[in-house]
Amino acid sequence: MIRLRNVEKSLKQGAGQIFLLRRIDLTIAPGDFVTVMGPSGAGKSTLLSILGLLDAAWTGEYELFGEAVHQLNGKQRADLAKRTIGFVFQQYHLLDSLTVAENLEVPLSYRDLRAKERQALVADTLDRFGMVGKKDLYPNQLSGGQQQLVGVARALIASPKLLLADEPTGNLHSKQGEEIMELFRELNRQGTTIVQVTHSESNAAYGNRVVRLRDGWMET
Repeated sequence: MIRLRNVEKSLKQGAGQIFLLRRIDLTIAPGDFVTVMGPSGAGKSTLLSILGLLDAAWTGEYELFGEAVHQLNGKQRADLAKRTIGFVFQQYHLLDSLTVAENLEVPLSYRDLRAKERQALVADTLDRFGMVGKKDLYPNQLSGGQQQLVGVARALIASPKLLLADEPTGNLHSKQGEEIMELFRELNRQGTTIVQVTHSESNAAYGNRVVRLRDGWMET
C-alpha cells in the first residue's frame, strides 16, 4: 500500500544543505496502524506531509496504492490525495470563512455524491461527534479542542483508505482523546490504514507498530 525507498528531504542553508529526512525506507501494509515517534525535530511531521502528498520537494521513490507518486505531476498527486487520504492536522487547518457543517462538507465535494448524500453524511458526522449544536458556528467561535474535533471529523467523513494524523489528541482533554483513539482503533479494525505522529505512549499503544525517527534517520 505504501512503499518509500531512499526518501530524503533537505533545505538549502548557505552554501550547503540541512537534511530533515535521510534515506527513509518504509513499507506499510493495508490495515496497519503505524505510530511515528521521536524527539522534536526528528522529522516526524515532515514524513507525514510527504505521505499525505502535501510536500513535493523531496527525492526518492514513493508508491501509494500502486501509483508511483514520484512520477506524478502536481494535479495527479492532488487528485490521488483527495480520493484516498484523510488528514488530521496539528493546527486544524479549518477554513475560517466556512461554518462547521460547511468545513465538514469540503472533502465530500471531491467525491461523486449528490447534494442530499453529502448533507446526510454531514448530519451523521455532526451527530457522531456531538457537534449538532455547533454546526452553524465558525472556527473562531470554537475552542481549540472543539476545532480539533472538527478537524478529526472532517478527515473521517469521506471514509478514506488512509488516515494520517499529526498529534490528533494534542488539544483534547483526556476523555475526548481516549474517545478519538478508540474511534481510530475501530476504523482500523474495519480496514482503514492509519499513520499517526504522537509523543504519547498511550496513543501509540492503540497501534500495531512503532516507527522511530531521530535527526531525520529511521531507527532500526
